[in-house]
Amino acid sequence: MLEVTPTPQQTVHTFCRYCLASCGVDVTVEAGRVVKISADKQNPHSWADFCAKGRTAAQLVDHPRRITTPMRRVGERYVEATWDEAIADIAKRMSAAIEAGGPDAVATYTGNPAGFSSSNLLFMTGWLDAIGSQNRYYVGSVDQNNLHVVAQAMYGSQLFVPVSDVDNCDFFLLVGANPAVSAWNWVESVPGGWQRALTRQRQGAKIVVVDPVRTESAAKADIHVAIRPGQDWALLLGMIKVIFDEGREHPADCRDLALGTSELRSLAAAADLDDLAARCDVPRADIESLARDFAAAPGAMVVTRTGVSLHLAGTIGEWLGHVLNVITGRMDRPGGRRFERGYVDSLKLAAFAKPVDHRSRLQGRPMVAGHHGLDELPDEITTEGPGQIRAMVINAGNPVVSGPDGARLDAALAQLDLLVVIDFLQRESHRHAHWLLPAAHWLERDDLLALTSGLHDEPYVQYGRRAVDPPGQARPEWQFFLDLTLAMKRPFLGMKGLNGFVKATRRVAKLTRRPSLAFGPHWIDRIIVASSRGITWRAVMEHPHGWVFGRREFGYLRTALRTDDKKIHVAPAEFVARTHELLAEPHPNAPEGLPFQLANSRRRHSMNSWLNDIPGLHPSGKDNRAVINPKDAVALGITDGDRVRVFSPIGEVVLTAEVSDRPRPGVVIVDHGWGSRVFDPSGGGEPISFGVNRNLLVGGSPVDPLSQTPALSSAYVGVERVTSQPRADAKTP
Repeated sequence: MLEVTPTPQQTVHTFCRYCLASCGVDVTVEAGRVVKISADKQNPHSWADFCAKGRTAAQLVDHPRRITTPMRRVGERYVEATWDEAIADIAKRMSAAIEAGGPDAVATYTGNPAGFSSSNLLFMTGWLDAIGSQNRYYVGSVDQNNLHVVAQAMYGSQLFVPVSDVDNCDFFLLVGANPAVSAWNWVESVPGGWQRALTRQRQGAKIVVVDPVRTESAAKADIHVAIRPGQDWALLLGMIKVIFDEGREHPADCRDLALGTSELRSLAAAADLDDLAARCDVPRADIESLARDFAAAPGAMVVTRTGVSLHLAGTIGEWLGHVLNVITGRMDRPGGRRFERGYVDSLKLAAFAKPVDHRSRLQGRPMVAGHHGLDELPDEITTEGPGQIRAMVINAGNPVVSGPDGARLDAALAQLDLLVVIDFLQRESHRHAHWLLPAAHWLERDDLLALTSGLHDEPYVQYGRRAVDPPGQARPEWQFFLDLTLAMKRPFLGMKGLNGFVKATRRVAKLTRRPSLAFGPHWIDRIIVASSRGITWRAVMEHPHGWVFGRREFGYLRTALRTDDKKIHVAPAEFVARTHELLAEPHPNAPEGLPFQLANSRRRHSMNSWLNDIPGLHPSGKDNRAVINPKDAVALGITDGDRVRVFSPIGEVVLTAEVSDRPRPGVVIVDHGWGSRVFDPSGGGEPISFGVNRNLLVGGSPVDPLSQTPALSSAYVGVERVTSQPRADAKTP
């Protein structure tokens, strides 16, 4: 009998790229396959934040319906093709669309996974700049545009994001945030942030959570303020009014750091505290107490998250949270919010980029963070005329489930002349695709997330090494965008001569049999590190577990500001005007027949719409439910486990009811990100789906006029009991 020598295992130290937390992981590989993923306990920055999403990442790599070769639609089925065939056909059809309708006839939609691949975003942008299209859409328009609008107006750069000094804070005011689940992660990263906040709480700090839902964080807080959805701005403005009226502001910062304090005082003076209390449904005395305690705390911070952004006043709520930090002296001081320089000055790099004043064709809206609002996309596809979108690339996204009015967008996507999808699986938004292109998972690619280095709460760098090779014909997305640019004979990044250089490096690489000589992301990574602060390429490579290369520092905020006068603009005219509009509006009242506001909640094991079908996740149940307050349930005759219909003027879903005191009365929770089918383009098997798409209930308009974000977490809906007998969830477009 022949003796079989066991294949040795090896461990790759890298980091998870599902979210900004970038948790260090140890990936055990055997025979080219991932057999285990665990927390890298030698990582000096993030190991304590390891979660099930990272632990089960290999289940997506090995998903039985994973796309591993380019697939072309032929009638109602897909057939395998080569990359050369795919690129040639896509280049020809896109060039024809541009010739007929101009550069904006081609559009892109970028989903969350692409945001954690520096090579993907950079090379996609290089291709878009090459063809000249500004019809760019992304998932951030539904949940984070308000942050960028406020950052631009107050700090002079849409990328200016203060990070939290959790370890010195004495008063946490968390508005629309649930760090017990999100781990203090959303356009900033504080590893183990919630546990660190609880440590401060045990040392005497106070935690206040403002949320219509008694979240996991609210359950641990000293105070839970069960505010009316969408009215965070009223509470924050009330606190600012109390602070100004009682002289509790920080005089030096209001005088020396802030510009516009007098206009802010006038706005606060014009507001009536009783009116604000009635709008947010928080007693006046509670607002006064919160304001006084916050102002008196030695170290304090307001933290605003997606719970603030998903409303028609989300920009004003975000702005007033920043204002409260500024006027009470919480910026650039221990226990407040500080500026982290990182190893790359992303604000400086962003300033070099020439801003594009591109207006959407039909509504004339400007771009926010370099993208247009997702709510505009259906009409831009279906309305004829110059610039009508006829070809589109969906890059690792699922907008039919992530955005508003999914049924309408689904119908629009079906009318495209060309729909190209780059992803691991064929999901809900991809069912009309003409081409399905296989992407590389983060376990299968190298990454240096340099441009987000200033979003960690300390100076930190790690090079993300790939653990295994992509299966079949799957390849990193950057390669497709570069090859497509060359095939379309357009100048990459809009720079003449660059294509010739790229081709020359490829020839040299082929002749010398050294693939690394061909132009790619590794060239750019080296250039970035060479021009960075405080690190070298050799030092980065010598720290495979990640490297904390400095200490947390204060005092860099003013020099980092991108405003001309190096001051924080606390009263941008458009924000003040919008607040006066809100003050003049009637108090919120539910429309006839739609008595509930639709809320959302975050799950630790979810990542928007693209991990809910992974077998190892969601041990408590792979679906979403309609969570309703007991008082409302009694009034409607609903008991736990009943089937209920949740409806709005544009759609309805049927799902199981859960009676719980987590939502305040008048609020029904239905988690977003569910209800996306996963298709089988190779074998024709039945689609797999879990839960329902709650965004079928939310229209694309109205939107926040400043951020262009729809009311995904405060739209009005009705609820009625259907049956007490459970049946399968299925309501998709």
